Amino acid sequence: MRSRVALTLALAPAVLPVRATAQFLPAEVAQSLDVWYGRATRVAPGNWGIAITTADGRLLWAVNPNQPLAPASTAKIFTTGFARSVLGGQARIPTRVLGHGYVDPSTGAWIGPWALELNGDPTLDRAARSGPSLRQLATQLRAMGIRELRGGLALQSATGTTATAVPAAWGDRYPGQLYAPPIGAVALHENVVSLMVRPGRELDGAPELVWAIPAGWQALVRMDARTVDGAASRLRLDQTVDGGWVLSGTIGRWARPTGFASIAARPELVLEHAWAAALERAGIQWARDPVVLPAAVRPLVPIAQVTSAPLDTLASEVNRRSVNIGAEMLLRWAARGEGAGAGERLSAHVRAIVGPMARVRLADGSGLSPRDSVSPLTQALYLARAPRAANLAPLPLLLPKNGTGTLRGLGRGVLAPGVVRAKTGTLDSVAALAGYLGRREGVVIVSAIYNGARTRPAKRAQWELFRLLGANGVDLATAASQAQLGGDDAGRR
Repeated sequence: MRSRVALTLALAPAVLPVRATAQFLPAEVAQSLDVWYGRATRVAPGNWGIAITTADGRLLWAVNPNQPLAPASTAKIFTTGFARSVLGGQARIPTRVLGHGYVDPSTGAWIGPWALELNGDPTLDRAARSGPSLRQLATQLRAMGIRELRGGLALQSATGTTATAVPAAWGDRYPGQLYAPPIGAVALHENVVSLMVRPGRELDGAPELVWAIPAGWQALVRMDARTVDGAASRLRLDQTVDGGWVLSGTIGRWARPTGFASIAARPELVLEHAWAAALERAGIQWARDPVVLPAAVRPLVPIAQVTSAPLDTLASEVNRRSVNIGAEMLLRWAARGEGAGAGERLSAHVRAIVGPMARVRLADGSGLSPRDSVSPLTQALYLARAPRAANLAPLPLLLPKNGTGTLRGLGRGVLAPGVVRAKTGTLDSVAALAGYLGRREGVVIVSAIYNGARTRPAKRAQWELFRLLGANGVDLATAASQAQLGGDDAGRR
């Protein structure tokens, strides 16, 4: 059913009179929406759900607004809001070296037990992006006078468990994909490893390493490849059952350097070698042979520490790049746990914001679970009401603006910068787009979800919908727009 105004109270918290609707959607715009929808269903037949509301949640135009649909990565909107409501925008994830002992002044050896504490910071040890590093931790130890560590790596986590694995809620469809790495306390370089090799200097010689990220993990790669004559590269990188990798095939001596990326199936192994490399670069020897260390008479305490950027910065990047490991860690951080309980708490958060008409079921924080579902009206009402809830006034600005991240192509040449703040969602059978759009008449909220086989044309149609509504848009970052979305003090009410 489609309607611009004549919707029953079961579909919306309020029904606008025709004259009020015209203030936000003039008759010609509403007619254009009808034409757009007819075209969209022709190029992308399937299940469509659309809700367009005012900033205070009054429904303006809809298609099946109460139909639960798979939201894909637009579920990250809820995860962002939940995490901020619980933790606040300035919360940070620490990574620490714990210990109890002292530095031997004659040898520089640390005398006493020690451990690494990792808490799932997905920005840890990212060479090409911002974030803290293991090398910074090692440098702090060296500044204390430590020149030697003894004993194997002990791992702890303030989250209660150091287990890192692919979430059960994702099913068996996505494991092994670069966008679906293991999730848990150990999160190094987003649990993706990469390297680049070049031809060896001699024929039949092994390829030479150009770089590896994180540094040190290349020790887990068995080199079965060789250099041959010519310029072709026929290399492949495969994981082994023990958590390592094997590089096989051939590379021509005139070939260009070749790069590879892979999921770290056992991140704790990568961590051990990355920590060894960080210590070595800091000038600290690590004797990893098993030794009997003195038992701690008191709990281990931090002796070196680095932290993530504030939660708001993490959430903005999660939404801008649609980082699944980041979204899952935000959920676990806020829910203080994993599994079904975290998804239930996230769903309860959405229902608390939206009210009794919410139709939502979330099993994970990233939108990869086949069990996730939400109605377009629930999503639109969440976007409308969340900025008026505690700690959530800045939520609109935690979403990427058009022209950046996954929205970099939206409105190119049509929409002015900053007119849209929204989140995309894309899976094999899902195309979704939800967020805020600034119009001269006021802020409009749009949730458009498509479930079906024609996701590419559906995505193009959704972007066309935003361009249609925002052709004469205004920047959402203006003070007037912010006042419509809850104002600076909305989160304190």
